[in-house]
Amino acid sequence: MPPRTASDFSGRPGTAVVTGGSGGIGSAVCTLLASRGSDIAFTYGRNEAAAAEVAAAVEAAGSRVTVGQVDVTDADAVKDFVDSAAELHGGIHTAVSAAGPYVPMRYVSQIDPQLFREKVDVDLFGAFHLVWAALPHVRESSGSFVAVTSMAVRRYPVKDSLSAIPKGAVEALIRAIAAEEGRFGVRANAVGPGLMASGMYHELVARGDFTEEMLADASGNIALGRPGTADDVARAVCFLASDEAAYITGKVLDVDGGYKI
Repeated sequence: MPPRTASDFSGRPGTAVVTGGSGGIGSAVCTLLASRGSDIAFTYGRNEAAAAEVAAAVEAAGSRVTVGQVDVTDADAVKDFVDSAAELHGGIHTAVSAAGPYVPMRYVSQIDPQLFREKVDVDLFGAFHLVWAALPHVRESSGSFVAVTSMAVRRYPVKDSLSAIPKGAVEALIRAIAAEEGRFGVRANAVGPGLMASGMYHELVARGDFTEEMLADASGNIALGRPGTADDVARAVCFLASDEAAYITGKVLDVDGGYKI
């Protein structure tokens, strides 16, 4: 057996809870955490087939998995899932907020209040509900929270307000948890994906909100010359959840290929 490393979760009791585990980034987070020895408890919204594929990948990595169809805007449903996962797996060492709705590209002047409310409900309240439900368990394990947010909070792309505004609030929540819960050994950080050619990108293209030409033009502003992948983001999430980041809290790690340079 290879020696345990700081990024290996096999020695930790409990499980990692991931909301949005059937999505592009969420599924990559689940499978990478599982490959590094963590049990996984993840939620999905509607895509049962994708959730089954992720569950199979987690089991193939040799980890236990718990799956639940959960509406993250329902605080009680999130708490029931989290509490059940903690009981089944003997605690929770990491909670990852990766659930996110489809986000159409709109100018602020064209956003209907109901649409804005729907996106805030999933992005911000979904993240808060996970924090609220998981915090007692994460305190007990001196574990960590990681939220998937957006590089757009710091370099705003025109028409991306439905992502940037709620994600900015999620990052404020992460800083609050880091400041208030550090005395219990709890850490909280965020990962801000930049331009991605996976996950929601394909739906943006299918709906006409994004084109291949727009992707090529945006890629020209990226120092590394290419859009990111879900695996790029997952590696950052796993790093921040690992012992390698034991003295890092309240930070945002943008995974943007140098877009902000």
